[in-house]
Amino acid sequence: MSHAYDTFETLRQQNAVLRETVALNSGIQLAAWFNKHDTVTVKSNHHTLSLYVADGYESYHKTPGGWKNGGGPDRFCLMPKESESSWDIRDDLSFVHLYCTDEHLREIGEKIWDKSPASIALDEKTFASDPKITTLYRQFLLGCDWQQPANQLTLSTASTLLLTHLVQHYSSVQWKLPVVTGGLSPYVLRNTLAYIDANLSQPLTLDELAQQAALSEYHFARMFRQSMGRAPHQYVMQQRLEKAKALVLANELPLTEIALACGFSSASHFSNRFKVATGFTPSQLRATIA
Repeated sequence: MSHAYDTFETLRQQNAVLRETVALNSGIQLAAWFNKHDTVTVKSNHHTLSLYVADGYESYHKTPGGWKNGGGPDRFCLMPKESESSWDIRDDLSFVHLYCTDEHLREIGEKIWDKSPASIALDEKTFASDPKITTLYRQFLLGCDWQQPANQLTLSTASTLLLTHLVQHYSSVQWKLPVVTGGLSPYVLRNTLAYIDANLSQPLTLDELAQQAALSEYHFARMFRQSMGRAPHQYVMQQRLEKAKALVLANELPLTEIALACGFSSASHFSNRFKVATGFTPSQLRATIA
């Protein structure tokens, strides 16, 4: 997932020096900057968390009452989407930016509240302090090499924790009218279905799926049926057969390999299930397209 971040592009056209940047798998981007003797105005199509790493004492923000400073190491600024801000950087400033979108915030909201918010509006903050934010970015964002693929998980985890903290403490949330179904939350359902699709070759169990949703087997099975209109084992079998049918029609793999790839323990089990679902055995269906 990629995203063009306005603030990043604006700074690249100014005096700011880009020291390092990385795009995470989620689409969140991190950028480490240095700036000095520069004036910048930004209005963005995204949210920006600015973390002051070093110096910044002579960084000024334009307010209705004039230019005000208050920067320094471990201060942070939060610039929500569509907010416009002007800055006068009169001396050294090293800082890290985290860029994210509304969709990132909504996903965080679903994890926190187990339901989907209509919108999340971040509060605008300038030269603020928060020990939790400082600890997260000092220990995790600044503590590893951004260019090492093995560190993607650390960077992603730290970014998620930072956004979770912002949503919990520096935001206002609007909710859609609740739809009472008793089913799985949108976030848990998406993850569960993706996990099933990625592991159709494995002997999926109810316990395994329930663990993915952090629920007991009983509650998971009941809530899954509410969400999908069928029991977990029925849905899994449907997905296995749909994948098998596509592979049979592609006519590229031996039927025994297809059976294993779709989670069937034997060729005969695969053939029997396939015929019940389609009216043909796999070999019969393949023969019709030969």
